Amino acid sequence: METILERIKRGEILIADGAMGSLLMARAKDLIKGKCPEVINLSRPDILEEVAALYLEAGADIIQTNTFGGSPLKLTDYALEDKTEEINRAAVEAVRKVVDKKGGKAYVSASCGPSGKMLKPYGDVEPEAMYDNFFRQLKVVIEAGVDIVCVETMTDIKEAELAVKAAKAISASIPVMATMTFDLKPRGFFTMMGVTIETAAKELEAAGADIIGSNCGNGIENMIKIAKEYKKYTSLPIIIQANAGIPEIRDDVVVYPETPEFMAEKSKELAAAGVSIIGGCCGTTPDHIRVIADTVRAL
Repeated sequence: METILERIKRGEILIADGAMGSLLMARAKDLIKGKCPEVINLSRPDILEEVAALYLEAGADIIQTNTFGGSPLKLTDYALEDKTEEINRAAVEAVRKVVDKKGGKAYVSASCGPSGKMLKPYGDVEPEAMYDNFFRQLKVVIEAGVDIVCVETMTDIKEAELAVKAAKAISASIPVMATMTFDLKPRGFFTMMGVTIETAAKELEAAGADIIGSNCGNGIENMIKIAKEYKKYTSLPIIIQANAGIPEIRDDVVVYPETPEFMAEKSKELAAAGVSIIGGCCGTTPDHIRVIADTVRAL
């Protein structure tokens, strides 16, 4: 199969999968509520396989691993740092098993989220320790056979850079995606740590990322604006994974209001803006991805 970068270079728009956590909660609430979501990698890999199959059947070209919180610094919150290698390897193997069974027609993407700790001077983690944290996690997933590394949901550009650099130090050839999470403020879009889209674009590219963009925190209409802003500052491919809107509480239940049809229709604007990878984040389901995939491919 062609590499993801080769397909993007040809002008193809690829489809990423959607939310992971909500599907895991629906299938293993008793196992992960209040606990480390990655713990089921060891006890119930069959659930990971089921989720991967759902997104694959929905038409996703990119299937993520359940490793968002799999770095040792994050796993220390649950006293699981000594199982870093086991947790990450099991997650990759589960998705790879499903993808290979279906003919290897999708890319396995290693999800790499924030460490949950803050770098100095805002926190107490030295840059070297943060780099080592991501290096340890990413070495496992790359050796286990992922096709892509996705550094995602970042708010601190320095932490994101260290993760990207760690991935590239392990494998200079592996494609690395890096996405930041922005909030709309009166003066524009900023991450929680005050990072602008311009800064994110320039710093992530300098760190060695191959694909950059945004995930989480916004519904698809704001993500269209974010994508257009990114295009002003970089020629790298853009990835956008929007939430299904901003969550609302209805009858004590969290509801994401954007329907598959609404997100699919708006995905046309992402495609028109030059976005290379379109997927979903919180609140999105295989139904969202299926309709988005059908709509985008029809273009």
